[in-house]
Amino acid sequence: MDLTVKFDGLELKNPLMPASGPLVGDTEKLLFMRREADVGAVVTKTVSQKAAKVPKPAIYGDKHYVQNSELWSEFDHEKWVDEFLPAYKKDNDRPLIVSVGYTKEDMEVLIPKLDPFADAFEISTHYVGTDLAAIGETVKTIRRHTEKPVYMKISPHLPDVEGYAETIKEAGANGVVAINSLGPTLNIDIEKRRIEYGGEDGFVWTSGPVIKNLALATVRKLKTAAPDLTIIGVGGIASAKDVIEFLLAGADAVQMLSAALLKGKDLYKRIIDDLPKTLEKYGFKSVQDVKETTLSHSVSYEDDVPTLIEEKCIECMLCKKVCPYFAITFAERITFDPDACTSCGLCVSVCPTDAIKMERLG
Repeated sequence: MDLTVKFDGLELKNPLMPASGPLVGDTEKLLFMRREADVGAVVTKTVSQKAAKVPKPAIYGDKHYVQNSELWSEFDHEKWVDEFLPAYKKDNDRPLIVSVGYTKEDMEVLIPKLDPFADAFEISTHYVGTDLAAIGETVKTIRRHTEKPVYMKISPHLPDVEGYAETIKEAGANGVVAINSLGPTLNIDIEKRRIEYGGEDGFVWTSGPVIKNLALATVRKLKTAAPDLTIIGVGGIASAKDVIEFLLAGADAVQMLSAALLKGKDLYKRIIDDLPKTLEKYGFKSVQDVKETTLSHSVSYEDDVPTLIEEKCIECMLCKKVCPYFAITFAERITFDPDACTSCGLCVSVCPTDAIKMERLG
């Protein structure tokens, strides 16, 4: 099974790479991603002019999300230029994407120093605001200092996704990394009566599976608005199936970090190993085959009715409990009231054994 992806002169042996964050914060971690995780490309933690002052504790993990107040790299850019990146590049066999933040003034200083080590740049403007003109000027500044591919990382609080795509394209960017973490968000400890895991303002940023659908939608919007931009999807990926979904939405490659914080660092290798059989399961011949697939979309206002597949039903009653229209009852078997049912589809999506299907009335 061919897992390779190519874009902007870069070739990745598989479409998965780490997202910028705590798992890629120094040479040792970068080498782990290359040697043990076996990712298609390696991304660094975001490098800025000054080292970040990180509040402790900084990372909170729950079942479906991570809350993080870690900010950018806790090392200054001199440490990266003088130590981390030269040590990593001694034995480099796959693309290195250097993440950089945040302002136009930062780029004037950082890009020339980091350019000898980077195969591409990822640029975070997480703390810059929503002014597209300022973001465009940041891209132009970067482009004056490098010919390497430049991918701008979009934050979910930006209101105009399509305008963002057009702005960075005109300014010289090659593509978008979508999306950055969601926030600000809040973590409260009831017993201690206090806010946990935040900086001075008490707020943190949320990532992980909980933001997957928002990330997918942003990827779709970007690819629709600017089909020739490279899109790197990130936000909620936790399985080979998730990788395929992002590729179908329009991503050229993907990044993951939060799920590895929740499930273990070996998740990268597990996903890569699972990808061939998952592609085969869904009828794809390669990663490129997924990328070339056009998603269908149709809207119907016709009524459907749920139908029970009795041999699959385990009588857990979940469908009856969750039905918002009180259309499901149980008397020896699950029964659907066609007069009360509005064809919302919730019962189909929550059934743990796929024992309910929707059929067209008439």
